[in-house]
Amino acid sequence: MRFQFCDRVLEIEKKKFISGLKSFSLAEQYHERHFPNRPLVPGVLLIETMTQFLGWLIIYSYDFSVFSIPSLIRNVEVCPEMRPGFVARVHAEIVSTTQRDTLGKAWIEVNGVRIAAAERMIYTHLRAAEPEALRELFRYNTGLS
Repeated sequence: MRFQFCDRVLEIEKKKFISGLKSFSLAEQYHERHFPNRPLVPGVLLIETMTQFLGWLIIYSYDFSVFSIPSLIRNVEVCPEMRPGFVARVHAEIVSTTQRDTLGKAWIEVNGVRIAAAERMIYTHLRAAEPEALRELFRYNTGLS
């Protein structure tokens, strides 16, 4: 992953939910040429943030034995006018899960106001080739063990 959108995990419960923070700063590399006269956080980055948080929840829930690949994201809403300089609180929940796939949902709030949501997110599970490497990446990205 070139861009990490999980700055900090605040809470996590296996096969239930994850909650954490992502700071969207004007200093981020993707603002360099994107809307140069009026920087905005692209909606696709809000979607990617929700996707990464739910993905980590799935990987953590299966003790790093699976790698999760998003295969469907539907019923998405994002605020089109978010200027950089805010800290987002990200929430993701698992709705149902099997050994093969997971259905979940996620949303982002800023100061208690929802700015993005994805009501239906389906991930396919693949066997993790290197579970310990995945565990280390999780520790690095979240600060959790």
